[in-house]
Amino acid sequence: MAKTIFGNHASVIVSRKDRDSICKFYCGVLGGTITKAEEERDFILLGENYIVFLYGDVPDVSDFARTARTMWMELKSDKVEEMGKRILEFGVRKLEVPDPHLYFQAPGGQCWRLVGIDEDLSFYEGGGEGPNVAKIKDGAAKGFKK
Repeated sequence: MAKTIFGNHASVIVSRKDRDSICKFYCGVLGGTITKAEEERDFILLGENYIVFLYGDVPDVSDFARTARTMWMELKSDKVEEMGKRILEFGVRKLEVPDPHLYFQAPGGQCWRLVGIDEDLSFYEGGGEGPNVAKIKDGAAKGFKK
């Protein structure tokens, strides 16, 4: 069978109105670098990974709007508490997920989980009990609100 791995390049189409807050968050809070800025897109390097934000005329959905099919992404930090504080001070939407990690929705709508770089995450890989799936499904149905 052919070998397949996740790549280190991602792109997402977001509303033009979110450009300033996206750049402030991904660069100012998370420490990314804009490697190239064009009229319709920004290339942001975060660690060894690139996220390209394509700015377009997409619907403005100000409330949490995720479906069960949405992929959630993971951010790793060597200083989780410090980074979590910076993320929340920026004003992102914290998601009340029944899991010990910080889950949040970043400017542009992307959903993230913040974990430690050297943290044992084997329960997300099927080892151990892991998070309570029933509670997570219930939280998703309620929009991960308190």
